[in-house]
Amino acid sequence: MIKKIFLFSTLLFATNAFCAAVKVAPLNWWVGMQAPELQLMVHAPQVKGDDWQLQPYAGVSLQSVQFADSDNYAFLNLQVSAEAQSGWLNLINRSDPSQSFQFELKARQAGSKDRRGFSSRDVVYLITPDRFANGDPKNDNHPSMVERSNPEFKGGRHGGDLAGVIARLDYLQQLGVTQLWLTPVLENSMPSYSYHGYAITDLYQVDPRMGSNEQYIELAQQAKARGIGLIMDMVPNHIGSEHPWLKDKPTADWINYGGEFVGTSHARQTVQDPHASEYDKQRFTDGWFVPTMPDLNQKQPLLARYLTQNAIWWIETAALSGFRVDTYPYSDKMFLQQWLQAIFNEYPHFNVVGEEWTTETAIAAYWQRGGHNRDGYISYLPTVMDFSLQTALVQALNEPEGWDKGWWRVYQSIAKDFLYADPNNVLIFGDNHDMSRVYTQLKQNLPNTKLALTLLLTMRGIPQLYYGTEVLLDNGASNDHGDIRIDFPGGFSGGIADAVSGQGLSRAQQEMQAYVRQLLHIRAKHRALQTGKLTHFAPFDGIYGYARVDEQGGGVLVLLNKQPTPYTFASTRMAEVLGSKSTGRDLLMDKDIALATLTVPAQGALLVLF
Repeated sequence: MIKKIFLFSTLLFATNAFCAAVKVAPLNWWVGMQAPELQLMVHAPQVKGDDWQLQPYAGVSLQSVQFADSDNYAFLNLQVSAEAQSGWLNLINRSDPSQSFQFELKARQAGSKDRRGFSSRDVVYLITPDRFANGDPKNDNHPSMVERSNPEFKGGRHGGDLAGVIARLDYLQQLGVTQLWLTPVLENSMPSYSYHGYAITDLYQVDPRMGSNEQYIELAQQAKARGIGLIMDMVPNHIGSEHPWLKDKPTADWINYGGEFVGTSHARQTVQDPHASEYDKQRFTDGWFVPTMPDLNQKQPLLARYLTQNAIWWIETAALSGFRVDTYPYSDKMFLQQWLQAIFNEYPHFNVVGEEWTTETAIAAYWQRGGHNRDGYISYLPTVMDFSLQTALVQALNEPEGWDKGWWRVYQSIAKDFLYADPNNVLIFGDNHDMSRVYTQLKQNLPNTKLALTLLLTMRGIPQLYYGTEVLLDNGASNDHGDIRIDFPGGFSGGIADAVSGQGLSRAQQEMQAYVRQLLHIRAKHRALQTGKLTHFAPFDGIYGYARVDEQGGGVLVLLNKQPTPYTFASTRMAEVLGSKSTGRDLLMDKDIALATLTVPAQGALLVLF
């Protein structure tokens, strides 16, 4: 017995001395998870073929060890039973004791499984962190990262970080948003354009120029204390070309096309097309976006397990309320099915929104959970992004009315909701980090921008605002992404305006900010605008109208007027939603009004509580 203790102590000493040479993923795990299986990826020199042993631990067993093509990877398959308690596992490499390591099993937070994801009760605020606020100038550069801060260059790092977001949580709470979606904050150790965030080089570490894992957890906790959830931008489709996997692939098939660049066709229709060739299907899903973003082969079982555990690890670690999944249809669709099943097995009420950038509702609807696809594919994705409505809304406000244009474009887009399994669970927006800002798209027209935001914050679905929309951020004539992702006013030293204090904002910016705040507070107060049944009316005379009605029969009537003059009409055409009620409440003007006739302001909106 004394000999065994001495041997174990020696192994632990060796582990402490040489742990820098051993990298283990995930970084830890939890007891009490639904799925008992856990796979540890061990990356260490010449570890292939080594003999591994788990020091006895109640409720945990080492089932098997797998090796891949590289000499430097081992995959340890553990079983963590329901009886296991939190503590430290000791994994012993009997062939090379210096590569032994400890692995922590943590206790889960109370109620973790039953967390509620974001929903139509929420308003999502999208932030590009590098351009939002620099809360800690000391981390603008880091010795382990190649690219240095360059705030004068539109494509460079400007220094925004997690500390900057944390410092502005009170502002966001007062504005009225309830969910934060940050574009990726994980390590992007790339030589250029690393602020973008989508060329990840370590899936388990926050980029040190953004902060740290601990600071990301702090952001989640401080946001939650203010009633705000945190949505993580997940990128299972690809990684950055400087990721260690490119120099040392665990398996030969870990990266699509053998790790050599072959571009995707972007022919997204091949996923649903009953006539598509296998060549075209593969070229779409397996092809790379660009040479700096190698495409992952999610059909590789070891990689699929790694990506699945990584997603669950972040949910549990940071108490997330959701994922936004980048370039959703570009991933292998059978992997996506299994990936989501595993996530919802652990978190049944979690939410995930997938980016399918198409204006064709039928293509987007293919991916939403609950649909019946003719090819038999079962999708488990709860939420899709409504690019159809986004495009229709901008077109409608930029063109004159006609029998097939203007508000009719919005009406026709919404009329296609029969294709969605759950039209209330789609993400609606005027812009995002990959397109010109809505104020720019609407030709710097303030009244039309207010109309757009009114619709987005009262229509069915889950509204998303892009940071700075509330103060009319604008990319002008440029469509460069660096200009679209403009610095948030007041977030960086040297600026003349501050969106938080209001100092230096133009009158139009102040007006827009106050209007967005008013809309958000109206929406939060009236459940009908969050979950109410939608009835819309065919556009007439530059007017688009719809009602959101709650379970008790009350609701809000929304009327949007593009005309340069006020418009008055008899409300009889909307009697089916107004019923016999004779008076209502003008929510924007905060006064009672008669319902027999309704007057909608010029280039404005009327919101009537009835």
